[in-house]
Amino acid sequence: MADFDQLLLDPTRLAIVSLLAAAEWAEFGFVRDSVQLSDSALSKQVTTLSKNDYVEVRKGYVGKRPRTWLNLTPVGRTTLADHISALQSIAEKARADGALHSRETQSP
Repeated sequence: MADFDQLLLDPTRLAIVSLLAAAEWAEFGFVRDSVQLSDSALSKQVTTLSKNDYVEVRKGYVGKRPRTWLNLTPVGRTTLADHISALQSIAEKARADGALHSRETQSP
């Protein structure tokens, strides 16, 4: 199962990168609310993802209010796609194995 990414085995990080995959840039507050984390918990996860080049962080202002935006990097997008593909392969194999077992164990 070489396509699994250790960072994305964590459901919280998987939720964050999955959300960011659907957006170009997302405001920190939107991500926080969507994945239902506190500011500090999201910040910790974003730091981990950023250090591994999965997420890009941009800081700026809207008016006089500071804002932080997050974006999934190309590395993050590729890693997410590979991780999801590995998960789908497991599910497909389990369905096929289950169906085969069911056919083999049916009574005549």
